[in-house]
Amino acid sequence: MTQAPIRVGIIGVHPDRGWASTAHVPALQELPQFRLSVLSHSRIEIAQAAAQKFGFDHAVASTEELVNHPDVDLVVVTVRVPEHLQLVTAAVGAGKSVFSEWPLGMNLRDGEAMNKLAAAKGVSTMIGLQTRANPAIRHIRKLVGDGYVGEVLSTSVIGSGIIWGEELEEAFRYTLDPSKGASMLHVPFAHTLDALGFALDSDFLSISATLATRRPTIRMVESQELVPLTVADQIAFNGRLASGALVTSHFRGGLSRATNFHMEINGSKGDLLLSSPVGYVGIGGFNLSGAQAGENLHPIPVPGDFGPDENVLTGNVKKLYELFADDMLSGTRQSPTFESAVNLHRLINAVEQSGGVWRDV
Repeated sequence: MTQAPIRVGIIGVHPDRGWASTAHVPALQELPQFRLSVLSHSRIEIAQAAAQKFGFDHAVASTEELVNHPDVDLVVVTVRVPEHLQLVTAAVGAGKSVFSEWPLGMNLRDGEAMNKLAAAKGVSTMIGLQTRANPAIRHIRKLVGDGYVGEVLSTSVIGSGIIWGEELEEAFRYTLDPSKGASMLHVPFAHTLDALGFALDSDFLSISATLATRRPTIRMVESQELVPLTVADQIAFNGRLASGALVTSHFRGGLSRATNFHMEINGSKGDLLLSSPVGYVGIGGFNLSGAQAGENLHPIPVPGDFGPDENVLTGNVKKLYELFADDMLSGTRQSPTFESAVNLHRLINAVEQSGGVWRDV
């Protein structure tokens, strides 16, 4: 077991933008279990500026320098998905533990390859399925485990992609390119189905899904240009869990003027409802309610929930790092690993291959 602090190296940190600087760095700065040790950027002057701004010990200009640096215990990969295979492979090959953002790879094959290599090298891994660390999701898991709803009979989920709607900011244009691995299917839908499976402590056995693109174009906010919408903006999903429970879900691109997120768990003894004014787990701002026999639906407090002024995105990432620190320092196994990522890749692959036909996962 590693002794604190865990020395972190983050690949591709910019001082002013990017997921690393907006979520990972603020989360790590608040955790004494970690030390911001090394960051990289292809332009050394940008790396040096980011290191000075965020308090890293070292700045380097290449991935090779970072993964082989003696002051790095954990390599963090937060860049776009097409680069994950190369970067994760380099870090694992250097014998370093790795935290990769989700999706782990561009497809199931890549995810399996990275997981197999990490297992062979004996390194610790974590995948950025941070919704598993969200207090509301973890409290639902406890309530279900404690028998609040009895036997879970079914679950219904409505979600909104937030983007992939009527218009899109230029910074997110890459999400329209299927080769970038960042579509509504791969990000908000995948995070939500993973959180549901975690909350119910059950894997999917079989699924049927239909993908559709109902908007032929999408308008870019800055230029008002209409560009083709080349990824699905509608996902209709049915699944059966290992527990026997049925799952139905409908995800829509953009935001709805009615319901944006609704997860209802129906059981033999009670019901739970998780809702949010925004589109999917990991972004809100949740309201948790429940009822058992003879009760009306009522709010359920969530232990350790975020305050009204807290950033939920950063908070989820921070709580995920806390789980990983416990795993590395105390020998627990709480954080999602590359094995978790492969299981989710397998589910998404089944959705892509389904075409409305039931398939085993």
